[in-house]
Parts: sequence; structure tokens; C-alpha cells
Amino acid sequence: MHSYDAVIAGAGLIGSSIALELAEAGLRVGLFDRQEPGREASWASAGILSPAPENSSMIPLAPLGKASMRLYPEFIERVEEISGMVTGYRAKGTLNAIDSARAREQLNTVVALHRGLGLAAEPLSAAEARELEPALSEEIEAGVLRPDEASVDNRALTEAVQEAARRKGVEIVRDKNVDGVRVEAGRCVGVKAGGEEISAGETIIAAGCFSGKIAGVSQYAPVRPAKGQMISLRCEDVEMERVLWADEIYLVPRNDGRILAGATVEYVGFEKNVTAGGVQKLLAAAIALVPGLAGARIEETWAGLRPDTPDHLPILGPGETEGLLFATGHFRSGVLLTPVTARLIREWVMKKRVAADLGRFSPMRFVDAAKNTATAC
Repeated sequence: MHSYDAVIAGAGLIGSSIALELAEAGLRVGLFDRQEPGREASWASAGILSPAPENSSMIPLAPLGKASMRLYPEFIERVEEISGMVTGYRAKGTLNAIDSARAREQLNTVVALHRGLGLAAEPLSAAEARELEPALSEEIEAGVLRPDEASVDNRALTEAVQEAARRKGVEIVRDKNVDGVRVEAGRCVGVKAGGEEISAGETIIAAGCFSGKIAGVSQYAPVRPAKGQMISLRCEDVEMERVLWADEIYLVPRNDGRILAGATVEYVGFEKNVTAGGVQKLLAAAIALVPGLAGARIEETWAGLRPDTPDHLPILGPGETEGLLFATGHFRSGVLLTPVTARLIREWVMKKRVAADLGRFSPMRFVDAAKNTATAC
């Protein structure tokens, strides 16, 4: 029987970063993935690093996002140093473009919300927005500059974190699905993977939208896939410095000249087909925001599955079973929350507690809700 100090189900960006943290703490770590590591949500993301809430349901996530943003520069430096690889980190900020007829009212609302959450936000006139990003459409009425935000090449970062983890002694096992957890005398003692029993002092579930399929954890991790379609564009006539954000689209420039376009959210199970309707929606919104992209080449299209939860918030920390921890359900914020998630799991494993109050993200919220519903019935 293979034995580790810690075993992690899911070798995406979050699982790999947790493995790196634990290995640096001196633990022997086994990292298991059902396929080639890092080829699900970590591979499909746009790599936007923004703690700004997209809607009111995401407001509770802002403090955690801010904490992760503070960790990011050191995290990137450490990963690049250990791995010897670059990650495409761009601390250039985000420009939120507003084309509403009620632009002034919307501008004031957005700026007030962000500043109320302690996030830097600078109101821009249409002319000021186009001065910063000349490729923007003439239809833009106003903008909000979020100067402290950034982006990263999520594919490059995932590969770099995995290489750093290997160099620190993490054993990465591909094509070996974690089927269930092993519990003895009320304590989790490892996992079952590929027909084999794996022993571990600590077990961490970080399998994204597949977390709920692991036997013995579904009550803590009711995660479902939220499909997102993406397009990679290249256009020599369009220069873009910052992430551009609008109601129907986000555009993310890469260091190699590509521009990624995304925003779709579809609940269609585990299906990952790129559809004509999805591509049409993305291209129409991208060209409306940056008209020069009408002449862009389409270099790649793909779809990925984000791990969503009933309240759209991540699942972090211990459940009822000793030795079992969760780091899943990050929805659209997985890349952003990677450094803070890895740090928190390290604290839970090494200290059995964390300094922050993270009850809002506890896996027990789903168990308690189910109990309350049963009692009410």
C-alpha cells in the first residue's frame, strides 16, 4: 500500500499549489489526477486576477480575493524560481468598460461598491478610457480603472507549479482517479484510487467539478460543472495593455500577442463541446467592445468546466471527518484564489486551524442546510 503524509485528489492549479506548499513544509505528498494533470478548469481559464465581485452573490468572496492578490507577487516569484519557468504574470490592471445609456449612474454605483470593499477603482470618462486603451469602441460611455488587478497565463502557471512541486518531491500520479475516501474509526485515512488503497495522514479534495463524484464526500461538496467557452485571437492591428471587462465579454491580452475572449456560463453537465452559438456570442461581444478585432485570426477555441456550488462560493476547510479537508468549488475565481487557498490548507494541515474566519466557506454549510431542511419537513 502506498503511503503519504498527505494525498490530494485533483492535480489542477489549486491541487498542485497545495502540494507545493505541503512539500515545502516537509511533508511527503501524493497528487492524483484522473487524467493528464491540469487539463480541466486550470487549462481552460482566462487567468484574470480580480477580487472585484461580478454580482452581489460574490461580495462575500472579496476579502479572500484581496488576501490572495496580496500573496500573488511572492507566489509567482517563488514558483518561477523553483521551476525555472515563466508564468506570464501581468500586473497591468483591468479596465471595466461601460456602454450603458445610464453610464453616469452605473459608473458611480460601480466605483462606490468597489471602494466600499476596499478595492481601488478610478472613474473614467469615455475619452479617458480610450486614451488608456485606444482600441476601445467609440460606443463606450465611461469606464472604471481597477489598477491593482492583474492576469496570468494560467496554462503556463499550472505547468510551472507542477514542475516546482516535482522538484520539491511531490509524487504526481496521472490517469489514476480517486474513487472514494477511506474512513476508519471516524477518521479519514486515505483514498481509494484506481482500485488501490492509498494511505495518508491528511486527505485533501481538490478535484474541481469532479469532487462530488468521489464516494464519501458528496454531502460536503455539491459541486456541479459550469461550462465556459473561450476563443484565442491574434490581431496585429489591435494593441491592448490591460484586461478589458464589459457586461457580455472579457478580453485578456497575453505576453505573446494573443487576446483571449470569454464569458459564457452554461449548465449542460460535463459536456465540453464548443458550439457555433457560443463562438458567435463571444465574437459579437468582442468586436462590439474592440471593433479592430473584426480582422483577428481565430487561433484556438475550447471549453472548460468551472466547479460551481449552490451559492457560487468555494468550499474550504474540514468537514466532520478528521483528516479530510476540502479545497474545491472555486467557480470563476480558481486562479485568483490559488495562493490563499494553498496557504490556508497548509495552515489547516500543519496547525489544525487558520487565523481567518472562513465559516462562510465551510463544507459544513451544506450539511447543516440539509439537516435544517429535513427538520423543517
